[in-house]
Amino acid sequence: MAITKDKKANILTGLKDAVNNAQSMVFVNFQKISGNDTANIRKTLREKGVAYTVAKKTLTRMALNDSSISGEMPEMPGEFGLAYSDDLIAPAREIYAFERKNPDNLKITGGVFEGRYMNRDEMLSIATIPDTPVLRGMFVNIINSPIQSFAIALNALAEKREQTA
Repeated sequence: MAITKDKKANILTGLKDAVNNAQSMVFVNFQKISGNDTANIRKTLREKGVAYTVAKKTLTRMALNDSSISGEMPEMPGEFGLAYSDDLIAPAREIYAFERKNPDNLKITGGVFEGRYMNRDEMLSIATIPDTPVLRGMFVNIINSPIQSFAIALNALAEKREQTA
């Protein structure tokens, strides 16, 4: 069924708002996804603060062309969805989690990160960045490692002195 011009104008306005207000966007190619899976994806994304919309590619291209995004727009093959958020990493991370569960039905095809178009590989590298608490734990471990090694060395030196005395 064809979409009326008024409906297209409303969709285009919504897409332009999403493009202009989102910090990052992920372009999603999906196929043969059941209604339950789609509802589950939308619910999970909403809980993480990520919006997800399915729109015609021509309307999406119009909204993206009217923005100030640099670089070359990646291809948008097949059925197209757009995940976007104010969080820089959340859209890519969450869609990637669904892609790992459904590799035949859902694929990241590209996106926009910090005002620049990204291809699939670049978006996948962004998607694999750990959460902030995990990064903090890794940082603390890096800082703690030399201190721990120093303490072990001092303890070994103290034990050696006790044995010789």
